[in-house]
Amino acid sequence: MNTKVAESSQFKHLFSPLDLGHKTLKHRLNFGAHTANMAVDGLPVERHHGYYLERAIGGAAMIVVEPIPIHQTGVLTRGNFRSGDDSIIEHFQKITDSCHEYGTVMIQQLYHVGAHGDWDNSFMPNWSPSGRPSMHDHDGSVTMSDRQIVEIITAFADAALRAKNGGFDGCELMAAYNALIEQFWSPFTNRRSDSYGGSFEKRMKFSVDLLTAIRDAVGPDFIIGVCTSFDPVFPEVLPIETMQEIVRYHDERGLFDYVTVGTGGYYNYTMIIPIALHEDQLGMPFAAKIRESVKHAKVQAESHIRTPESANYAIASGSADMVSIVRGQIADPHMANKAMQNRVDEIRPCLSCNQMCWGRRFRDYWISCLVNPSAGREFEIGGDRFTKAETSRKILVVGGGPAGCEAARVAAERGHRVTLVEASGHVGGQFRLAGLQPRRGQITDYLEWMERQLIRLGVDLRFNTPFFAQDVMEFGADAVILATGSLPSDTGYQRGIPTRDELPGIDRENVWHVEDVMTRTAKLGHSVLLLDDVGTWKAGGTALHLIEKGHQLSIVTPYPIVGREITRTGADLALRERLRAAGTVFYCESAVTEWFGDRASIMDLLDSSVTEIDFDSLVLATVNISVSDVQSELADQEDFDIHVIGDCLSPRQTPAATYEGRMVGLQL
Repeated sequence: MNTKVAESSQFKHLFSPLDLGHKTLKHRLNFGAHTANMAVDGLPVERHHGYYLERAIGGAAMIVVEPIPIHQTGVLTRGNFRSGDDSIIEHFQKITDSCHEYGTVMIQQLYHVGAHGDWDNSFMPNWSPSGRPSMHDHDGSVTMSDRQIVEIITAFADAALRAKNGGFDGCELMAAYNALIEQFWSPFTNRRSDSYGGSFEKRMKFSVDLLTAIRDAVGPDFIIGVCTSFDPVFPEVLPIETMQEIVRYHDERGLFDYVTVGTGGYYNYTMIIPIALHEDQLGMPFAAKIRESVKHAKVQAESHIRTPESANYAIASGSADMVSIVRGQIADPHMANKAMQNRVDEIRPCLSCNQMCWGRRFRDYWISCLVNPSAGREFEIGGDRFTKAETSRKILVVGGGPAGCEAARVAAERGHRVTLVEASGHVGGQFRLAGLQPRRGQITDYLEWMERQLIRLGVDLRFNTPFFAQDVMEFGADAVILATGSLPSDTGYQRGIPTRDELPGIDRENVWHVEDVMTRTAKLGHSVLLLDDVGTWKAGGTALHLIEKGHQLSIVTPYPIVGREITRTGADLALRERLRAAGTVFYCESAVTEWFGDRASIMDLLDSSVTEIDFDSLVLATVNISVSDVQSELADQEDFDIHVIGDCLSPRQTPAATYEGRMVGLQL
């Protein structure tokens, strides 16, 4: 690393070198392990290569490639790498060779999740220290025999050697989140009475034998790290004091070079990848506790440390030696370089929304990003870098929501002359309203970033400028992008009663949309019924706003739980906890059969029983309808190169809008 860069950066602690094992990190901002789930037939191919290479190009000091299951009984996802198979070596060699060209230290995480495997992917029973139930699904597990313990230790050592042969500089063992190693450590999950259980020393024997076997296999010039986590909700599983003792025990024996400290686990899934409702810098105090316990190993902090500012503080305060920022570098793979060059305002912020990273992994797809649609598609459409168009064209973008802004930004990056017209006084469209919901201010941060980029790129921004079909025709653009968005539907249509087009009484008094609530135009009474037909943050975030304003809230939803569509992001439990604490009443698997202006009839969809309840106001969270007037009027204009994107094409969630904006910007 060029030390002059570190000295000129405002983050001098973060961008100073660090000795780690036989390597020196060029700085201390790393891209930590996470399941990208991109393997094809168990092999890391083009999608993986492009994904990690982009973060190396972007300046990450160390990349920890996602975990590889060391044994068939530890397979967890469809996109896991092949276990026990040398065919992966040559594919990883391509990735490590490419990333090494940018001075990136490459680590591979190795794991076995013990009791918490997935039979649908492994077709094997789960192995664990004491046969405890799985927290991943409804299965139990097999108590490991001595022979099976030796088999797993050997498999870890073989996997580490395979990683070394694939060009990795080291490996990281996942002892976090109640995976197998932690299951041996914790007396809660280790009920054995043999040499691997009982006393503290016996519970440490598995990891000591394991780390010793790995070091014997790979030799001295290979970094060995261990990833741990602390769960503040269920601390009795492994108290922080016990974690300190565990780390100290291994550190005194020189068994690893670094330890990573995260949060959460299988008993408290929501803190593994914290959403916006959780506080920032969640893992930092626990990393500080672990750092007090080591004399030799370096400590890496992770978990909701979102920005270079926070990472720099973690190191300056002595909480950690280095920091892993994962979602932030999914959102902006060039975070490290931008921060080193004092271009912090250009770093695209992560929203902590989990919609396309954990949300897609939850569904066993490969991951991507709401604000960075190139994530996972680097090998197809390039990374977060743009090739200039052969010919600069005059582009008109109608609509300044997420779709229109992303299209304008990418087109301008490629050298086109872009004008964006927006009917309101700011960018963001209805996504800006989401940013006004409690704890969701990261959305407005992103929109402010977007506006800064459009100004930096010379986009002609025209606010308070509604455009109609005649305006478009008179503008004289070479290409027109219509991103006029959507509006709330006035029908009150509900999926729970799918053959009825309209809610009876929808035209009576005291009916509002969530958009009215968030723009503060709704005149609400004290008692509010929220009809949630979508199960997304559109309803959930508005519900938080309503209870924050002191309303007595009830929610009707056709789904079995409130927040059904954000279950995949790990946000639904925290949402329901906050709502229930405020006294919110849930009517699940229910529908509103009629609104009377001051009361509603609510039908239980399971038995068709109907109850009438008094409410002052009804708020609708239903599917929007496209604003398609302009595109309809221009449909017959053959001389126009017209592209329709976002909600005006079809009302969906924001990831569809940013993706379509990115793609049309690349196509022009």
